[in-house]
Amino acid sequence: MGWQKTFTLPRQSKGCHLVTDAVMTQISEGIRNVEVGMLFLFIQHTSAALSINENYDPDVRRDMDMALDTIVPESLKWMHTDEGPDDSVSHTKASLVGSTISVPITNGCLNLGTWQGIYLTEFRHAAHTRRVVATVLS
Repeated sequence: MGWQKTFTLPRQSKGCHLVTDAVMTQISEGIRNVEVGMLFLFIQHTSAALSINENYDPDVRRDMDMALDTIVPESLKWMHTDEGPDDSVSHTKASLVGSTISVPITNGCLNLGTWQGIYLTEFRHAAHTRRVVATVLS
């Protein structure tokens, strides 16, 4: 059995943002009666990504943003800068982090670990809304 919904995450500027609650608001009807299944979240953008990481200490989100800036610095001689200096660097980071995450569903709940949450990793300096496709398979 399957269920699918496309929704928009709230506008965010550059950084790693905990969006578990926003996602849950959108998918609760789709997972409610699922005893065993999988949730797949796919972001429909090339300059942002989804990830699962620690949901408790906000320093983890700041550290992750700093580490990604170190690994893929904006200061490189990027050729594709049509939308600004953060254009190609955002695409590169999005490829490294990924556009899809999967989470097990058990008895109508996401089966995340105690300290796990869903992140939107936004790589553009200007704030954007982001579309996500949620697919539930059971």
